[in-house]
Amino acid sequence: MCRNRLKDCHQPTGGSTLALDRDGCSGRVKVLLDANALMMPAQFQVDLFDELRNILGGFEPIVLSSVMRELEGLARAKGRHGSAARLGLALGEKCTIAESGDIPSGSVDAQLIEYAVQKGCMVVTNDRRVRDELFARGIGVISMRKQKKLELLRR
Repeated sequence: MCRNRLKDCHQPTGGSTLALDRDGCSGRVKVLLDANALMMPAQFQVDLFDELRNILGGFEPIVLSSVMRELEGLARAKGRHGSAARLGLALGEKCTIAESGDIPSGSVDAQLIEYAVQKGCMVVTNDRRVRDELFARGIGVISMRKQKKLELLRR
């Protein structure tokens, strides 16, 4: 952007693109989304992907298949939680869905933690127990702050 807030004529159109590394992968941060993260837009009127873009720049959103199954179960309910889960399912379909089959079976939270440790992903969650376990393992966490914005947390 130029000083007068007009678009710089020397910048390519179509938004920013990241350079590829020698393996052909872009330098995007991998972000693993929990079920309650996908429900945040309906519950707190927060644009999840826009907030993540503001914090991280380029990112690759990833959702475990077990998280999608959890949301499918919650989506059957009526009321606020059901509608939030249905919106979460729609948002989850826009993300990369990773199979949780190679992760030892257990709770969805345990699979989420194990996947983040194995792949080195950051995690978006509001679950305090999951957040504390991720901190103990040295994984970065993005969480809600004052029910208005997302915040990057590290310990």
